[in-house]
Amino acid sequence: MKNTTQVFSFFSSLFLTFILSSSLSAQEWQTPLIKGYGEIKYFDQTAQQPDPSGEYKLLFDIKSDQLKAGVNKGLWIIARTLNLLHVGEVPAANVKLVVAIHGDATYAILNEKSYKKKFGESNPNLDLIAQLRKNGVSIYICSQALAARNISFEDIHSEVVPAISALAVVSNYQLKGYHLMPM
Repeated sequence: MKNTTQVFSFFSSLFLTFILSSSLSAQEWQTPLIKGYGEIKYFDQTAQQPDPSGEYKLLFDIKSDQLKAGVNKGLWIIARTLNLLHVGEVPAANVKLVVAIHGDATYAILNEKSYKKKFGESNPNLDLIAQLRKNGVSIYICSQALAARNISFEDIHSEVVPAISALAVVSNYQLKGYHLMPM
């Protein structure tokens, strides 16, 4: 009898694992709010779901030029964050995202003309920046980073706001209760 129980338990576990892995892999990747960026798979039966009644005051400090899916990885992560909050039914009014861009990420915010002049190709981040702004994300560029790279305000995307420094953005928004997100 003991062996039968162990065998049943083993096959039950195996079946459950199969069912769970099948349901996890069967679902398609989606970009429900930020089209084409920050792909997610939403699972409504998992722990730590977004809280629709919560206020999400999040601060992102992007300094790397690392890419994900052809765009700046930090911007891509913000798109994923918005997509997850959206499917979690958090109202847009409860989502307050701020971005401080500096360091090696500075070139990601160049307008088309300036990016093409510098790199000989179109800026892959422009559509993503426009979608983030359309969804209420405040995007600041560090003027110290611009100056260090000889970039003028006329060279940056029109939706990006020059700040005196990324340090000022990060400290000011943390003082306003924004939570710094790990990148």
